[in-house]
Amino acid sequence: MGDKDKLILAESAEALKNVDKRESSSKVPWYFANGFLLFWGLLFFAVVLPFFNKLPTPLTMEDAKRNVFIAERAYNNLYNLSNIGNKLTGSKENEVDAVNFLLSELAQIKANLQEDIFEMEIDVSKATGSYPYKTVLNMYRNVQSVVVKLSPKASNDENYLLVNSHYDSKPYTASAGDAGFMIVTMLEVLRVIASTKQTLEHPIVFLFNGAEENMMQASHGFVTQHKWASKCKVVVNLDAAGSGGREVLFQSGPSHPWLVNYYKKYVKHPFATTMAEEVFQLGIIPSDTDFRQFNTYGNIPGLDIAQITNGYVYHTKYDLSSIIPRGSLQNTGDNLLELVRGLANATELNDIEAYKTGHAVFFDFLGLYFVNYSEATGKSINFGVAGAVLIFIFISMWRMSAVSNASLCNVASWFILVIIVQIISFVLGLLLPIVVAYGMDALGLSLTYYSTPLLVVGLYVCPSLIGLSLPITLYYSVQRNEKISNAYHLQLALHSQAVILALLVLAATVYGLRTSYIFVIPLASYMISLAINLLTTLHDRGYAWTGVLKLSQVIPFLYSSYVIYTFVVVLTPMGARAGSASNRDLYIAVLAAVGTVLSFGFLIPVINAFRKPSFVVLSLFLVTAISLYLASSTQIGFPYRPKTSGQRVAYLQVRSKYYEYDGTLSKDFSGYLFNFQDRREDTPLKGTKVNLTGLASIKSECEEHMMCGLPLFDYRYVQNRLQSKFLKRDEPVQIPEPPTTLTKMAKTNINATTVRLEFNVTGPTYLSLFIKPYEDVTISGWSFLSSHLAKPPTAPLPYHIYITHGIDITPLNFYVDLTKADGDFDVPVLQLGVSGHYIQSPGDEEAVKFASSFPSFSILAQWPAIYQRYIF
Repeated sequence: MGDKDKLILAESAEALKNVDKRESSSKVPWYFANGFLLFWGLLFFAVVLPFFNKLPTPLTMEDAKRNVFIAERAYNNLYNLSNIGNKLTGSKENEVDAVNFLLSELAQIKANLQEDIFEMEIDVSKATGSYPYKTVLNMYRNVQSVVVKLSPKASNDENYLLVNSHYDSKPYTASAGDAGFMIVTMLEVLRVIASTKQTLEHPIVFLFNGAEENMMQASHGFVTQHKWASKCKVVVNLDAAGSGGREVLFQSGPSHPWLVNYYKKYVKHPFATTMAEEVFQLGIIPSDTDFRQFNTYGNIPGLDIAQITNGYVYHTKYDLSSIIPRGSLQNTGDNLLELVRGLANATELNDIEAYKTGHAVFFDFLGLYFVNYSEATGKSINFGVAGAVLIFIFISMWRMSAVSNASLCNVASWFILVIIVQIISFVLGLLLPIVVAYGMDALGLSLTYYSTPLLVVGLYVCPSLIGLSLPITLYYSVQRNEKISNAYHLQLALHSQAVILALLVLAATVYGLRTSYIFVIPLASYMISLAINLLTTLHDRGYAWTGVLKLSQVIPFLYSSYVIYTFVVVLTPMGARAGSASNRDLYIAVLAAVGTVLSFGFLIPVINAFRKPSFVVLSLFLVTAISLYLASSTQIGFPYRPKTSGQRVAYLQVRSKYYEYDGTLSKDFSGYLFNFQDRREDTPLKGTKVNLTGLASIKSECEEHMMCGLPLFDYRYVQNRLQSKFLKRDEPVQIPEPPTTLTKMAKTNINATTVRLEFNVTGPTYLSLFIKPYEDVTISGWSFLSSHLAKPPTAPLPYHIYITHGIDITPLNFYVDLTKADGDFDVPVLQLGVSGHYIQSPGDEEAVKFASSFPSFSILAQWPAIYQRYIF
């Protein structure tokens, strides 16, 4: 050992002796302990929230001479587009008014085109096709898109960049945020590029598609049928799960990490995370985007970008242009303009397959800086940090042994004991919020935080902090160790936390989760603080090392709370539209727990450097108790508020008719079919003016009848059918025009064991066919997508053909080939149901009166629908 090392150990030993003499007096007074935790809470509100909500100054028409993105012009376009009203696929508003609006704006852009540099082609396309999606065969007829190609005259390049969004709407919404916002952003980006003397290497195709809300029909039609689709090499897809705020990059590639490099290089206001990509692909987000169609059917890689703030108004009548800040348009416009320019000059488009080199890890820090690296590099970083931490921990334990009256084996033994305690703390930190979520759900108190997000702190963050702090605090209150100091013992607790995170990093990396980087950030920061403390001998000077530790955890705290808050912002509104079968409180509880463990994992044990740390634990219990009381016993915990955060209530005005084999009508009934969107179902409506007397589950009907004997609308209605409820009414529901009819046109024997039944169906824009052969009968062919027959639906579901009409509604002729071993087709062989949905109709007088009885916090999505079941 060198003289320098001997001197360091001698100083450390002397320091330890002095610490032992005044261990208790060196602790910080107890009344500072809660202030310690409060500091980190204030740091979140003072730094994370402002940066999360930060938007650039919107440019006005006074800046138009600069040929930059002008938020004011985009906003004016958004105002006009959203004022068209509800743009339901098949409606005049969507198929005529919205298309004319786009063509008018495009004509103005073309009039100001730099004709010596660019050529601009405009195509209004119609597409017809089908593909399987979830539980349905999604069939579309004559859906429209407006497609624009901007080509540089100086180049004959045939490798195109595709930029896509949609202008159609869900029922009863003007869709300013989803996705009129992105449509007008595309228009403004196109205007700037087309009017600027800055050439491009590759042509750009701007796809304004008119049928995304019906399971992405128009994008499927474009990518499988349009003349320009095969030349599109990369897509930038734009969508929304909210209205306003910053847009987030939440999917990339797949397997094209260079795309993220371009995002980093060109985007002015980055907001992205690999974690969003992997969470989205788990399927827990009740949404989808056109990005799936481009990847699946066109093999086109790209970037998927969406708005996420204020998801409360998503797909509701409150999604209006008036609630969108112009700074949000400027933020997205600045980013998209430069990103499109960068990708339109990317050499990688010339040979896309050559750059298919794996996935990327990417994330931004408070929107200030963007970090990205390859998955392979990520693995090296993860293994390196985990290994280095373990080495530094061993050095720390050796130092403890060298300057104390203890052997390395003694220190290792205490370390093992502390690891066990810390594992308990870690598990409780994750488990207690989940217990609270289960308990609240069991009491019928789900979503209490829905309109009061601050309750998440008391309901889930504080229980997680209790779990993290209680075991280690109890341990230090009873443990007595004369061989090493309490300060050393406290360091062992932090080392234990580091070991747990290191093991998680290794496991997640081996499993292939790129999201493991969120564990690496606090772990690497702790490693740096430990290295500094070891090098400066602060490691051995009582609690002096805590200063470096706290400083080192500022960055991990800011990032961990920032990324978890992002997910809370996204998932909280989704809890009201995820279906009543799903306890979405668990998602928020898990998020809060993970965020707390990552943000406070290396901080919460430090309360034991204060006198009476139990006071902190008691304070956390008190905050949790108060929050539980507010959530369960006051109006604060009621989830819904009019306009800002209402309850989504989806139901159909149903008339069902059952026709038997001989053609007689055996059953004709009417009522309201409720597909409840959230966990509380009809409970919030009890005690209001709406009369739900007689509301009952349809589960028994689903066990007895094909498709429950009701006009289940889409895959969401199908998936949630066992939680749906039906309210009968005495007066028959009056179904609007045109009538929904199914007519058998012909019956033809193909051979001795096969017969063909031919049908004609007419009705409104939205139709569904339900087809179910009897047990001894097989569907051997039909006029629909033949490959779909190879994947029959899970019993007891029938085949569900979901049909949407766009600009033209024409009768649908189809056939079904049935095969039966005995060749006897003079008996019932097939159940066939047809339903028509009149989405733009308010319904008859009784239905309108019923709808008006709902409370002001209800957001209705309802319309008349007829179901007719036939036996052939």
